[in-house]
Order: sequence, then structure tokens, then C-alpha cells
Amino acid sequence: MIYEAREDSYLLKKYVSKYAKCKVLDMGCGSGILSLEALKKTNNVLAVDINKKVVEYCKKLGINAKYSNLFSNVKGKFDLIIFNPPYLPYDKNEDRETRLMVSGGKKGYEIIEKFLKQAKRYLNKNGKILLLFSSLTGDINKILKKYSYKFKLLEEKKLFFEKLYVYLIKI
Repeated sequence: MIYEAREDSYLLKKYVSKYAKCKVLDMGCGSGILSLEALKKTNNVLAVDINKKVVEYCKKLGINAKYSNLFSNVKGKFDLIIFNPPYLPYDKNEDRETRLMVSGGKKGYEIIEKFLKQAKRYLNKNGKILLLFSSLTGDINKILKKYSYKFKLLEEKKLFFEKLYVYLIKI
């Protein structure tokens, strides 16, 4: 199953076109919508995903994509890392494949924390991260402070059951 672009993807997409320059990593690329947007600005885009079907799908779209569990198969440094992660708390009623796409862990933020703990090693000197998460995710500000990131809210979008946030993050 491939994550179908929804409100979160479209919200983040607006900022990809603004910040995508030089070398871009699309972490958890899903449908490839964010990689395709970045490719309008630079031809140096690497898309990675934990789902091998997603990787093959993105390759068919002409995206340089490969399998990776977060940074496990990523080499080099990037000017921009885009991440629309699984950010919802674990739901035992979801099947495994759906959980991989939407669940960020028991509380919702565990994957984001693991990502942020590693991300600095993959950013160029003035590199940036575009991160999307939800009001259901947990205290992301606390995690960002824990790892000494500077961050700014770019946009907040209210949906009927949650708010979505797009952050610009720097070292």
C-alpha cells in the first residue's frame, strides 16, 4: 500500500517548492508528491522509504528512490531534508501496513524523535529540515529543544479532529 497524498502532504508541498535547492532528501517519500515538487527546483533529490513497494513506485515516476529505515541506507549530507512522518499514536485496530504509514509509535512522536536524533549528521552547514506533525503527536517542541535545534512554525492548519503543523528546523 502506498500512502495517498492528503491534507498533510499538500500542506508540506507548499514549502518544499520554497526551500528545495541543491541537495534534497525526502525521508519517508510515500507517493512521491514531495520529491516530484522538489525536482521542479533541483535535480539532486533522493527519496527513501521503509516500504519497498513505495520505492519501486517512486522509481517508476522517475524519482531516485531507495529503501531505507530512516537514515539506515542514506549516505552524504543534504541542504534540505523533507519529512512527513508517521505521526499518529499507535492504534491496535490498524493493520500492520497502515500502521507503518501513520503510526509514529506508541505515543505518536517516537519516529520523529529517532529521526531528529540522527538528522544533524546528514545536514550541510546551513541545512534545513521541513517537518510536518500533528497536535496528536505529542510535544515536538520539547524534543527539538532536547536535540538543540532552532525551529519556526511556518504554518498551522486546523482540521476537524487535529491541527497540522509545518516547521522549518535548523541546527
